[in-house]
Amino acid sequence: MLATNSLMQILVTIFVIMLGLIFGSFLNVCISRLPRHESIVHPPSHCPNCGKPIQVRDNIPLLSYLLLHGRCRTCRRRISWRYPAIEFANASLWLLCFLQFGLTLQAPAMAVLCFLALGLAVMDAETMLLPNAFTLPGIALGVLWAAISNGNALPEKLRAAGVSLLWALAAAGVMLLIRGAYWLLRRVEGMGLGDVKLFAMFAAWLGPRDALLIFFLASVIGSAYGILFLFGRRNASPRIPLGSFLCMAGIFAIFAGPQTIAWYLALFRR
Repeated sequence: MLATNSLMQILVTIFVIMLGLIFGSFLNVCISRLPRHESIVHPPSHCPNCGKPIQVRDNIPLLSYLLLHGRCRTCRRRISWRYPAIEFANASLWLLCFLQFGLTLQAPAMAVLCFLALGLAVMDAETMLLPNAFTLPGIALGVLWAAISNGNALPEKLRAAGVSLLWALAAAGVMLLIRGAYWLLRRVEGMGLGDVKLFAMFAAWLGPRDALLIFFLASVIGSAYGILFLFGRRNASPRIPLGSFLCMAGIFAIFAGPQTIAWYLALFRR
């Protein structure tokens, strides 16, 4: 029985990694096309330099990049390291979800949230854009997850979904207040609406306590990034991708949010 369980664990682990790599490859398509308002379906994957379609044998996550030595088979132009990095990162996050949450509904749910957060983090870092195609469905999926994961009766599920939606709206309201206050003080836009919707997405999925943790951590990371940027380029104004920092903090909260909050609250009980 023990050997059977171990074999099953290994097979499930391999399946999760393979699925994570495949969806990581799809995530690369989303990252490349959604900020440009391009279809993620048509045209099929192609080299951005020569335009030649990528053959199936050259579209195997991680492996094809290694076999091609990071270059297009047709034009030999170098392929960005971002492609295998995203595939590896998504597979790693999905494996962490399986290891932490086990064979429960929470594991695939958190894997979906990691997928969204990873994609949005990279899109914001590269383009300073957070596409609605990820944030708005992300909010809806968070509300749906609240309904699925709370209660057995329909009224309980509807109540949980309503609470999740209210927390999302509250989170959006807080960010809008900050955005408005900054504009009144500086007369410039300090935060995009994409950041507002992104924060609402995390609040819908994880609730108010984790949302506060995410906001705090993102603020600290963003401030540190801004200070380091100013030291390196004193005559330039930093472009701070707040969405990327929110996503980094969000991924942290998925795996260590409750433990971090419990540790912090315990400091006041001593």
